[in-house]
Amino acid sequence: MHDPRVRPLLDELAVEYDSRYGDRFGRGAAAEELNRYPASEFEGPGGALLVIQEDGASVAGGAFRQYDADTAEFKRIWTHSAHRRRGLARLVLAELESLAARRGYRRVYLTTGPRQPEARHLYLTTGYEAQFDLDGDPELIGSLAFTKDLRGCASPGR
Repeated sequence: MHDPRVRPLLDELAVEYDSRYGDRFGRGAAAEELNRYPASEFEGPGGALLVIQEDGASVAGGAFRQYDADTAEFKRIWTHSAHRRRGLARLVLAELESLAARRGYRRVYLTTGPRQPEARHLYLTTGYEAQFDLDGDPELIGSLAFTKDLRGCASPGR
């Protein structure tokens, strides 16, 4: 994602990923993960990027790319640490869902890591279905996958 508004969010995300997962994947693995997908995958019409700014600063955002013909994959849903607990992640999710539905997607797929209980809670409380055993040890499960049906979110039409 080459948009300069995204850089502050991704930079902080890399630091947080390294602090949460550095002992599991090695220092610097966050940068590799954040650069796994080319920016072109998040461009329209199959993808989208959303950034919330406040006083010219990027405070939250997220993106999606095409996962398959009917499914958008949400990536990098993030709120800057100084702006958490304000409902911004819920706003980002709702806006991405609405946009994905308007683009013709019927469902969402996303993953989060085992050391991100805040994200897990957010997805479970906003209608996402866990694709893993909720009683299992997240560290043993690894990547925590979620899905959500978008039918009814917005009128279709890519």
